[in-house]
Amino acid sequence: MQTPKLFDNHGRPINYLRLAVTDRCNLRCFYCMPKEGIKYLPKRELLTFEEIERLITWLASMGISKVRLTGGEPFVRTDLMRLIRKISEIEGITNIHLTTNGILTGPYISELKSLGIASVNLSLDTLDRERFKGITRRDEFVKTWETFEQLISHDIPVKINAVVMDGKNIDDIIPLVELTKEYPVSVRFIEEMPFNGEGNHYPTLTWTYKKIMDHIRVEYPAIERELDPLHSTSYNYKVPGHLGTVGVIAAFSRTFCGTCNRIRVTAQGTLKTCLYDDGVLNIRNLMRDGHSEEAIKIELLKAYSARSRDGFEAEAKRMKGSPIKESMSTIGG
Repeated sequence: MQTPKLFDNHGRPINYLRLAVTDRCNLRCFYCMPKEGIKYLPKRELLTFEEIERLITWLASMGISKVRLTGGEPFVRTDLMRLIRKISEIEGITNIHLTTNGILTGPYISELKSLGIASVNLSLDTLDRERFKGITRRDEFVKTWETFEQLISHDIPVKINAVVMDGKNIDDIIPLVELTKEYPVSVRFIEEMPFNGEGNHYPTLTWTYKKIMDHIRVEYPAIERELDPLHSTSYNYKVPGHLGTVGVIAAFSRTFCGTCNRIRVTAQGTLKTCLYDDGVLNIRNLMRDGHSEEAIKIELLKAYSARSRDGFEAEAKRMKGSPIKESMSTIGG
């Protein structure tokens, strides 16, 4: 019997898996976790590589073709490249992507290229070493920048993810746009979200996606809107004559929910049908309790048959109306 493909109850196809391989990180970014960090999961509570491989194989048979590995910082997990090699061999998986802060990535870039990695999202909120240290609470800018240069030299498509934070890195918006002049890179500015282990930093979000673009247009009035790819989370732009592009992601405003094609699995195997929900299915427990492949696929289909229409509905339905206080490192970036 052919496995049913993943669709949600709003008719949206699901073909993209974002999977966190760890909740651990070697940075302590202001927008991701408190200064003292978070309480990390014991290793036994994480999905094993073998469980991840089985899960992705099942999901591939249900229509998943794109996989993004996230964390935490994925390269903190020992022997990550072994997992990537295994995933690259799974039938139906045509695109593997990574999100990383770049600090530990450098030694693996040649192999990533040989494995055909589709793209790397590099977290880089500033081009200033001191501001980098202030935002991340670590002095690691040089390693991140070296990774950026290596990725470019290996012709691996790169997207820079920069979270825009009031009073933290506003002076970096224009220098980051300027990067697109000389480099074929997509620089994407992201609205700050409350996934920092503490909740909202501000009473209201000051730097919305609209304000970010208004700020950019002052310096680059000729910037042009581009056609957004299918399922794009960003509004995309290009400065005439520049090699790269600029994007803004309305992650807090949630304007892209209507075309969402993602399935999100945390490092401990919790399915989130939306970034803003608090988890709808514990896949790890089903696997370890001996449930069959067919039974788990049925549970996945059930979960997506009751999916919230958008992030606002998902947030409103959180258990007992609990406020958001998770760290993005726990959820999976």
